[in-house]
Amino acid sequence: MRTTTTVRHAGMLAALLLAGTATGAHAQFSGETGSSGGQASSGSASRPEPGRSEKRAERRRTARTVDVRPYLEVGQILTADLKNGGDVLTYTSLAAGVDAAIVTNRAELAATLRYERRFGWGGNARDSDIVSGIVRGRVEAARGFNLEGGALATRTRVDAQGGDSGLFIGNASNVANLYSVYAGPTFARRIAGLDVGAGYRFGYTKVDVDQPPLLGPNTPPQDIFNSSTNHVAWASVGARPGDLPFGWQVSGGYQREDASQLDQRFEGKFARADVTVPISPTVALLGGVGYEDIEIGQRDPVLDVNGVPVRDANGRFVTDKSVPRKLAFNTDGLIWDAGVMWQPSSRTSLTARVGRRYGDTIYTGSFAYRANHATTFRVGVYDGLSSLGRGMSSGLAALPTQFDPTRNPIGGTINPCVFGQQGGGCLNNQLGSTTAAQFRSRGVQAILSSLLGGWNYGVGLGYDQRRLLVPILSPIGGLNGIRDESYYLFISAGRRLDADSDLNLSGYVNYFDNGAPNASDVQSAGVSAAYSRRFWRSLTGTAAASLNAFDQEGFNSQLIGSALVGLRYNF
Repeated sequence: MRTTTTVRHAGMLAALLLAGTATGAHAQFSGETGSSGGQASSGSASRPEPGRSEKRAERRRTARTVDVRPYLEVGQILTADLKNGGDVLTYTSLAAGVDAAIVTNRAELAATLRYERRFGWGGNARDSDIVSGIVRGRVEAARGFNLEGGALATRTRVDAQGGDSGLFIGNASNVANLYSVYAGPTFARRIAGLDVGAGYRFGYTKVDVDQPPLLGPNTPPQDIFNSSTNHVAWASVGARPGDLPFGWQVSGGYQREDASQLDQRFEGKFARADVTVPISPTVALLGGVGYEDIEIGQRDPVLDVNGVPVRDANGRFVTDKSVPRKLAFNTDGLIWDAGVMWQPSSRTSLTARVGRRYGDTIYTGSFAYRANHATTFRVGVYDGLSSLGRGMSSGLAALPTQFDPTRNPIGGTINPCVFGQQGGGCLNNQLGSTTAAQFRSRGVQAILSSLLGGWNYGVGLGYDQRRLLVPILSPIGGLNGIRDESYYLFISAGRRLDADSDLNLSGYVNYFDNGAPNASDVQSAGVSAAYSRRFWRSLTGTAAASLNAFDQEGFNSQLIGSALVGLRYNF
């Protein structure tokens, strides 16, 4: 009797692993899913399946909702450098946008889109146009067959070594406009007792540079990302414990990225088999073995007469088309991992794995806890190969389809973390800088999203290490092996004070440990508060203030205070 019960519970554990085969299979390339935070490379194994009563409650909470709110907004912004005796700059802002949350039986979508025109007052305040937004959606075209997509438009640093406060207003020298989109079908269904999954994803990322970064003295210059396309295809089939005392899965996939900068190319493929062996009603052992082939290459930059790489007007290296690609990374052979999964209840699950990939030992894992319908906590540990383009596609794909996107009340930019009843995710890893190099990425990210005492709040905390991958024999081969480390914390909280007014607070702390010789470390922090009150029908007034500190060791230091007053009309 105990054996039957153990197998039945282990079947539930294996179902969690196998139900996410579409996500898990393609994540085998690089542990990408984990790099976006909160999910392990085994797909939905990191997300416990709710029980029947909770499912019914969830369906009641997610009844059909179509909430689309276009708006027009006008505001006056004041910003001042409080540390260096800098100018006090003022701007008038005109914006049009839309916020949307859609939930139906077959579709889910969360979105915020905004176009803003800023008019500077005085000679030191530039006019500017800003497009920003984030979209994540899913449509169930047929049973088990979904069409998914996402997009992001935001501003970020050109180079993590460069100097900028993070507000991206004023005459900043280290600002890039980043655009990224992904889309593709996924299939996951149980057919004839087998769990079958497959999918395809196309991604495109583009970076436009306002001005080349202002680098510290003796800082080795990195290349700046331009654009790339990436393709991922995967498929898997498996069975849960039942007829056999263990679950099994076989999977395979192919991935390719082509980047315009230095004609860079990533190509990878894998095939593997996994088993899930129950040892108790709540614990199962995991194991997998397979084959993987990954190759990364790029061409050299053009050199001037002094042997220095030539850069274009945007600060990017000029590609030397006359030379063949050189390998930056190449691996071909056996891969394996082993681990354990623990699920004491439908609300809690833990997965931990250790294995051998990339010629090195890797550690991955996840922990997920759902205290109630409004509180979720997730931790993801990741280790894989990534790039700005592939990282953006996988980061967007890992975000939930229901969340509450928030913006910086002064700069209007998308905050790096989103939170909602489905959990959340942070894109800090991907948005740290726009380096064109491929890299090995290791780290951990924790996400907490909750509703408590009338407050909606979220916390994103993480650590990320990047080891750059550049051909050793390239003129820029000195960048190979450089390890950059990032630490970040983001907190967001908001509540409705009464029927007509709201209060929103946010804060962040970032620290960048630059691994390049003689380079400066960078640290930044900020807090902001925004109070909104409805005056008449759809007319709302907002008052906001923020304080942002930035310090690039031995090179650049700023303390910027900002304030905003504005009006918004929702249609």
